[in-house]
Amino acid sequence: MAKQLTLTDLILGMGGKGRTEAEVPVHAVIDSRKAKPGAVFFALSGEHTDGHQYVADAFARGAVAAVISRELPLENIPLLDLTAATQEAAIPHPVVIRVRNVLKALQDAARHWRQQFTPRVIGVTGSVGKTTTKEVVARVLAQRYVVLRNDGSKNNEIGLPLTLLRLTDEHEYVVLEMGMYVRGDITFLADMAHPHVGVITNVATVHASRAGSLANIALAKQELVEALPPAPEGVAILNYDDPRVRPMAQHTQARPFFYGFSPHADLWADEVQGLGLDGIRLRLHYRKERLYVKVPLLGQHSVHTVLRATAVGLVEGLTWQEIIEGLRSPATQLRLVTVPGPRDSLILDDTYNASPPSTLAALNLLRDLDGRKIAVLGDMLELGDYEEAGHLKVGCRAASIVAELIAVGPLARNIARGAELCGMTRHHIHMVNDSEAAIPVLCGLLQPGDVVLVKGSRAMKMERIVEALADEESPQSTEESPCASH
Repeated sequence: MAKQLTLTDLILGMGGKGRTEAEVPVHAVIDSRKAKPGAVFFALSGEHTDGHQYVADAFARGAVAAVISRELPLENIPLLDLTAATQEAAIPHPVVIRVRNVLKALQDAARHWRQQFTPRVIGVTGSVGKTTTKEVVARVLAQRYVVLRNDGSKNNEIGLPLTLLRLTDEHEYVVLEMGMYVRGDITFLADMAHPHVGVITNVATVHASRAGSLANIALAKQELVEALPPAPEGVAILNYDDPRVRPMAQHTQARPFFYGFSPHADLWADEVQGLGLDGIRLRLHYRKERLYVKVPLLGQHSVHTVLRATAVGLVEGLTWQEIIEGLRSPATQLRLVTVPGPRDSLILDDTYNASPPSTLAALNLLRDLDGRKIAVLGDMLELGDYEEAGHLKVGCRAASIVAELIAVGPLARNIARGAELCGMTRHHIHMVNDSEAAIPVLCGLLQPGDVVLVKGSRAMKMERIVEALADEESPQSTEESPCASH
């Protein structure tokens, strides 16, 4: 039977002693609504809410324990105070566990639990493409091994420890996306995870308002390869095409493995063909081998994703058959999905987030599709000094691809300006203040067979546009649907 996390394991990891009365598997949660029998609720305090307010709710849903940092008026639930000098030898449950800092307790528990196992750990970081790369790498490795990965993009100081606490002795590989806002973040995550392989996607102006310059962002991403063990155990998989990633080979004890479009890379690609919504076709080169591959990932920017996952497969000893099967498994398009829209239109929903590189990639995919093209592009946030230039560049690219452009938000006015500077006429450029205002404008522009890209930073709530137009096609649609009067 697999070794699973118990309450005793958590308490030991948080610096406590003793054993619980009955050893049962537990799982960590930070949302009381997800608590169920066996849950341990960590009452984290954030900018907008305090988990301590929901401890009673977690217990009502079946939690066996809650980790807190201040006194709470809870009746009939014993307290285990890990801040005290003495602790009970026998620990009851349900139980309230008091610590000095709930987040640090979660991280300490994850660090302790990770040390109980010996999986091979793959870390993935970079400015753009982390989540999709993590998913495809996990799919490739899963052709032979039992793999744990972080769900979605739970890649920070909370999400990564929650993932590590799901580790069991059945897992042979762990694939972890690692995000950062400032320097030191990835060093901290790597100290918990102990990665053996580090994959760097690229360096771009994402979160530049916090991280600072591109040079600072590169140094922050470089922390992953600096944390790797020496070769042959450690391997740094680096983007040869990115001039800020390639030099990272000089800053790691691990063996560098380069991927890209250059024949100077260890693994490289050419003869790339975009197949629209059917994926991409390309030729892979590795040593003296050449393979033609068709994969269901969307957009030619996905070639680098294919190269990263292939590189991991190669350095971890998988066969070409296993690698290709992993790449051909159902596409992991976490960011971009297609939705039928009004008047036989097609909506490309890429509303998860936006940066200049990811928006340019989405526009390139739009270019490869048949039909008249419309782009609805919102503000791209946290770009720091690159804010104006990044929006202008996106606007200029849009001008060469789309028939109509809707710029959503105050920053997106520079997208509109960039489009006009690059030759798009004002008549086809539409500026609105928010996503709600974009809906009637888009409805007024839609023609049969149009393809519409919707993209912007999360704070812009661009998904409201997709939801409104998708509702137009539902059986419940009425005369009051958004596009009915246009």
